[in-house]
Amino acid sequence: MRIRPCGARVVGLPPTYGALIVVVMKRRTIIGGGLGVVAVALGARLAAGALLEGASGTRSAQEFAVDKSDQAWRAQLSPEAYQVLRKAGTEAPGSSRLNSVKAVGEYRCAGCDQTLFASDTKYDSGTGWPSFYDYVDGALGFKTDYKMLIPRREYHCSRCGGHQGHVFKDGPAPTGLRYCNNGVALSFVAAEQDRTG
Repeated sequence: MRIRPCGARVVGLPPTYGALIVVVMKRRTIIGGGLGVVAVALGARLAAGALLEGASGTRSAQEFAVDKSDQAWRAQLSPEAYQVLRKAGTEAPGSSRLNSVKAVGEYRCAGCDQTLFASDTKYDSGTGWPSFYDYVDGALGFKTDYKMLIPRREYHCSRCGGHQGHVFKDGPAPTGLRYCNNGVALSFVAAEQDRTG
C-alpha cells in the first residue's frame, strides 16, 4: 500500500478516510520503532548479564569455597540436579518430592550439603515449588537475573554457587518474602537423622 500525504484522496474513499490510513500507518511505524528500541535495550541487558555470568552459564568469575570442574559436578549430580545447580535451570512445578515434606529438619544444598533453610521457615505457597520465607544467615548469595527479560532476584548457595531459585516479595510474615526453590537443588535431613548421623 502506498502512503499518501494527509489530505490526498485515495480512490474510492472519502478524503478523511485516506488521512486516517496515513495516521494508522504512522502509528504502526512509531510503535514498531519503539518496540525495536526496547528489544535492543533488553538485548544489551541480557548480553551484559551473560558476560558477568560467563559464556558457559556458570559463575566462573566468582570464587566459592567448594570449587569443582564441570566434569566433577556432572559425575556427582543427577542430570536434573546438574541442569538446575550448575546451569541455572528450573524444574517443572509440582515435580519435587520435597513439596510434601512436613518433618522437622534442614534443607541443604544438593551440591555441597550446606544448610540453606530450616524446616520451620517452609510453607505451601501454592506455586508447585518448595518455598521458604527466610534462610540461614550467610547461606545464600544473590544476583540479578534477566533471563525472563525482566529483572528477578536469583539466589544461590554461598558455598558452591549452585543455583537454587528466585526470591519474590509475595511471601508471608514476618519477612514478606518467598524463596522459591527448585526441589532437585535441595536435600532434606530430618532432625532425628541429623542427630544419629
